[in-house]
Amino acid sequence: MPDYIEFFIELLGPEHCFNDEQSLEYYSHDHTENLRFKPSLVVKPKNAEEISQIVKFCNEKNIPITTRSGGTGLMGGALPINGGIVLSVERLNKIIDIDTQNFQATVEAGVINFQLQQALEPYGLFYGPDPSSWGSSYIGGNIATNAGGLRAVKYGVTAAAVLNLEVVLPNGEIIWTGANTLKNSTGYNLTQLFVGSEGTLGIITKAVLKILTKPKTDITLLIPFHHLEDSAKAVTEVFKSGLIPCSLELMERNALEQTLLHLEENSISLQKNVQAHLLINFDGNSHEELLPLMEKTIDVIKHYPTEEIYFADNEIDKNRLWELRRKVSEIVKLNGYTIEEDTVVPRAKLPDLIKFAHQLAEKNNMKVVCYGHAGDGNLHMRFNHPEYKNSYQNPNINAMLKELFEYIHMLGGTISGEHGIGLLQKPFLPIVFSKANLLIQKNIKKAIDPKNIMNPGKLIPD
Repeated sequence: MPDYIEFFIELLGPEHCFNDEQSLEYYSHDHTENLRFKPSLVVKPKNAEEISQIVKFCNEKNIPITTRSGGTGLMGGALPINGGIVLSVERLNKIIDIDTQNFQATVEAGVINFQLQQALEPYGLFYGPDPSSWGSSYIGGNIATNAGGLRAVKYGVTAAAVLNLEVVLPNGEIIWTGANTLKNSTGYNLTQLFVGSEGTLGIITKAVLKILTKPKTDITLLIPFHHLEDSAKAVTEVFKSGLIPCSLELMERNALEQTLLHLEENSISLQKNVQAHLLINFDGNSHEELLPLMEKTIDVIKHYPTEEIYFADNEIDKNRLWELRRKVSEIVKLNGYTIEEDTVVPRAKLPDLIKFAHQLAEKNNMKVVCYGHAGDGNLHMRFNHPEYKNSYQNPNINAMLKELFEYIHMLGGTISGEHGIGLLQKPFLPIVFSKANLLIQKNIKKAIDPKNIMNPGKLIPD
């Protein structure tokens, strides 16, 4: 690699090429467990044309490329496990166009999710996907992992909002994958092929996104349940009643307790007999429209043992509650729960999954805390082991995870709902995919990236 550094310096300028120890250390990790893999060089191009030149050179010299967005990933998708270069898209940070007539936004891959939301605010518009890391995660990374978020239950995951993509292919060619239209039945759907591809097929540089009219108001309910499994059962009852919340989140007591303590937040009083909370949000155009929804929700859950329901109808109280939810993962990790799984099952199976997760943790001398997007069956769980802080290449932890994933598959679920596969989940794909399915995926990778320079070692099983 040192022999090639001059090429990158000449192309980008020395101020956008980094091989000092501090930079290599910073880009050696993301939010995945406690793992670190140093690249040989970090480069920060400014546009698709510079990326094209980088990729052509790396393709010729067989240099691995790991594309990095905001570094908020939890499955090791942005870890440079084979060295080579880390290509950061942080300088591709322009909101190119907000088309208020066609309800579309064209953005570069390095735009932060929350910045896009702020830019849309003056137009009375918003972008549906809002992952918990929206304050630091990039749109490019959201697309690469098909990120979900708190509003996914009503507005869908990232795939539902992506209309068209500009992509640099592994040979350096620049293409648009589709069209800037709401409907497109023209050939293979390359746009959706690149959504969730985790940088293994090319580098996303621009995206045309579907945007929506922002509801005028919303209301949030925090419902404390005496029993964890009851909170999961209530999720199904809410949807069976015909209600469609904007967000429906579950937080086990331990998760909320740790978060409140860390943030020194005392606005919520945790009763001793409360084991879980549901955090439910409805949005609409008037309070009069939302009040019947709130009343119906209360009627649905009234036969479950609960404590007093907390209503948040002003911005301060609502923001406080959702900030608690967004901070859960970060804080429980700081407290030693380093191994996170992103499981998803049919909603009605959530009580079974939660019960099994606790039994499995106890059997393996571990602690577990559950939280997540219960409205779409996407449950996050973090494990804490007294000896092991990483699952990566740990046979004991991986044996436990294999048992967990086999159970999830039996329930009709799968092993990732929004975090992607990356490095950590790759060995478990044969649990949920047949040999024929995996072969198709391997052949797609080989056809588009025959030299395997794009994020090698990720997503596709060896």
